[in-house]
Amino acid sequence: MIGLISATAAGSAGCRRVASAWPGRTRVYEGPVGDAVRRAFAECEQLVCFLATGAVVRLVAPLLVDKASDPGIVCVDEGGRFAVSLVGGHGGGANELAREVGELLGAEPVVTTATDSVGVPGLDTLGLPVEGDVAGVSRAMLDGEPVALNAELAWPLPPLRVAAAGAYSIRVSDTAVEPAEREVVLRPPSLVVGVGASKGAPVDEVLGLVQDALRDAGLSVRSVAELATVDAKAEEPGILGAAERLGVPVVTYGAEELAAVDVPNPSDAPLAAVGTPSVAEAAALVRGGELLVPKRKSAARPAMATCAVVRRPGRGRLAVVGLGPGARDLLTPRAKDELRRASVLVGLDQYVDQIRDLLLPGTRILKSGLGAEEERARTAVAEARLGQAVALIGSGDAGVYAMASPALAEASDDIDVVGVPGVTAALAAGAILGAPLGHDHVSISLSDLHTPWEIIERRVRAAAEADLVVTFYNPRSRGRDWQLPKALTILAQHRKPTTPVGVVRNASRPDESSRVTTLSGLDPATVDMMTVVTVGNTATREIAGRMVTPRGYRWQEEPR
Repeated sequence: MIGLISATAAGSAGCRRVASAWPGRTRVYEGPVGDAVRRAFAECEQLVCFLATGAVVRLVAPLLVDKASDPGIVCVDEGGRFAVSLVGGHGGGANELAREVGELLGAEPVVTTATDSVGVPGLDTLGLPVEGDVAGVSRAMLDGEPVALNAELAWPLPPLRVAAAGAYSIRVSDTAVEPAEREVVLRPPSLVVGVGASKGAPVDEVLGLVQDALRDAGLSVRSVAELATVDAKAEEPGILGAAERLGVPVVTYGAEELAAVDVPNPSDAPLAAVGTPSVAEAAALVRGGELLVPKRKSAARPAMATCAVVRRPGRGRLAVVGLGPGARDLLTPRAKDELRRASVLVGLDQYVDQIRDLLLPGTRILKSGLGAEEERARTAVAEARLGQAVALIGSGDAGVYAMASPALAEASDDIDVVGVPGVTAALAAGAILGAPLGHDHVSISLSDLHTPWEIIERRVRAAAEADLVVTFYNPRSRGRDWQLPKALTILAQHRKPTTPVGVVRNASRPDESSRVTTLSGLDPATVDMMTVVTVGNTATREIAGRMVTPRGYRWQEEPR
């Protein structure tokens, strides 16, 4: 929960704006400011104070304990010009909160954390438990000193300023190793503990068994990702309680699915009880991995719990990112986050240049020219299979005439794939033209490099007969100058010569141009590959120089 505190009318207005935008995340604290801050500090994970930073410093100073438990605090000035990350930039999430508040209010986020200021990922912001000399290693990275990365298992990480060797080091490990001097250990969630339990098994017995198994195998409890068991044990208090104390979820599987898993130690007892010859080993192995601890029983007599431990390999991560039509303010916040998260960026050279300034130092860039789409898709998937965090970029929306389809055709279920939507050229052009896509519409690419013209023509004819608004992508190039006239001729068989047609070139870019003409008035020679052509349907009208396709609401048809 985010506590909101203000003292003036202007501050209260800011509070109301934030509360209105985030109704499920915020709580407004009324009354004397000092009392409000103290109550919010005790009850909330984060605070946004519409107060002077000096006032907030004096109010919260007596309340601060340590950065691991203090809430993140953001201050917004009286004029709403700045959102200052004051306390808990990393641990309390204040840096990100300042950016969110700034975007919401139109304020400039002020982040002074050293790593954020120079674009180096904070070691305590990677989403992994971290141990060791965080401050020392972070300072070495900031100072440009060589920091070695010792990855005992592959895990997708953002770009880090690392070298082959150095006096400082970052270790990625799920073993119970103690950090050395000048070393940070990152704990990836690589361990799955399969658990079986008799009805009424005590929490302490289940938890003790898990902890003993990890300790004896030399594994870190902080790398446990989940407890896994059979569906029949989904509500078993001992398993749920152990998971709660470990701070991990309980994941369950059907008995039939577990029975199909080949395990080294099957047993008749669980087969009779829940329908599978193995619970602990099968639940740990069902999604693959290396069995590190075979089934073992708790020390109690009779034993009421079993467990097994599996190490799942780190899964690479492929984010397919749509950059939008070109304007920076049409690049989504989610796309920016994925670009900063990626350690490897794959893309068309001109798109890479478009967003290069958003990449963190150390990002490995793999770029190529036009015509190498399939090669880029294969490269991105291959890098993800090596355990990397990869961003594959495309213009507009990556799933619309862009890189998502060749990448997903290449990828299998051995990597995680995330799609990041973007503003398409059709949407950007539509917004410039007015509202041409107000009713049913279709996008058709006129490029016959990958699709035979016979199929394209059939689709154009179907759209014409169905009276759909049509947006043409790739309408005309030097080597393809007859396809657009042919498509327009097909549409003209079903639409009047006065049908509005919108032509937008380089939508949202500095050299953007647009015009509204008619089906008979469009000169195809004025169109190129940077142009989007939108042809209205029989209901589309030009109103005040804008294309408008009525939605067909009944009230629009009623006499006034």
